[in-house]
Amino acid sequence: MAAVTDTLKLFLSGDVMTARGIDAVLPHPGDPRLYEAYVKNAGDYVRLAERVNGPIPRPVDFTYVWGAALDEFELRQPHARIINLETAVSRRGRPEPKGINYRMSPENFPAISAAGIDCCVLANNHVLDWGAAGLADTLDTLASNGMCSAGAGHNRQSAEAPAVLLQPGGRRLLVFGLGAPDSGIASGWAATDKGAGVARLEDLSRQSLRPVAKRILENKKPRDLVVASIHWGGNWGFDIPREQRWFAHALIDEAGVDVVHGHSSHHVKGIEVYRERLILYGCGDLLNDYEGIEGYTAFRGDLGFLYFASLDPGGHLQSLDLIPTRLCRFRICRAEGDDRQWLHDTLSRECARLGSSIHPGAKNAFELRW
Repeated sequence: MAAVTDTLKLFLSGDVMTARGIDAVLPHPGDPRLYEAYVKNAGDYVRLAERVNGPIPRPVDFTYVWGAALDEFELRQPHARIINLETAVSRRGRPEPKGINYRMSPENFPAISAAGIDCCVLANNHVLDWGAAGLADTLDTLASNGMCSAGAGHNRQSAEAPAVLLQPGGRRLLVFGLGAPDSGIASGWAATDKGAGVARLEDLSRQSLRPVAKRILENKKPRDLVVASIHWGGNWGFDIPREQRWFAHALIDEAGVDVVHGHSSHHVKGIEVYRERLILYGCGDLLNDYEGIEGYTAFRGDLGFLYFASLDPGGHLQSLDLIPTRLCRFRICRAEGDDRQWLHDTLSRECARLGSSIHPGAKNAFELRW
């Protein structure tokens, strides 16, 4: 086993959706108008949440939404913190005709910086909700805040390029962002040679794998570790399609990927360790404004995990600690009692299908075994 000093510690999260209601309670909210079928004002999402869980102070400070996560970051000191940022960061643009359009104010972006996030993956079905202007502002906001992005860009070359995170000892962590059509990413959102967009896969076939593997191998140098962060699949349902498992395994076998970081599902999904590499098929939502919204309650989208993975210098998984969380009043809280037990039982059931298991760990965590 590698010495502790050789271990790379990662924080990985599911969807961070800091638009609409969350944007409305932060210090500098954007235009509250919405273009949805039923809800026309972001403040309505605040009122729905308050009806269920009680008053939300307004304005909250930029650290508010992270709640208990900040204590875990301080305790665990991950070397890199990677999230799927599922919103445009802009005051401009026109809403895409898709029913739901996420946008947070650039002046509220310190709410992301407050958690020390290193990389925002943008290859998802909401980053272009406000068109090319919204994406341009998002990219500019991240860059001006010294934050890396992956999976979207001003053209295909920048969208497909990895985020490069320098690590202790001169190592590099490469993060590639990818988005699959079945997560709701429209074909017109794909970046082109001269047009902005996301790194969109045509499907999860071998034909789609080849160019991805080629650019990963071209960018990867000796001692580099690679995260492939993929937005794939629908929002609800525990089943993992056969093509997802094949694609995840092929990324490891043929492209030298060390961690497959899957997201899109609004609830946690099973975890696999394949050839000592971590595959997270669906990390759920870390932050959203869904409190009080009816439907799909059996999936408990308000419950989730903070994912803390430790890798050895070869990219092999040493440990995965999972911190149970619950969203309450637009804030990450610790899941306790029945909520914690539900997370344990549900993830245990789903992991058993993939050859792994969940057990009580130290410092409030569950730990993965394989």
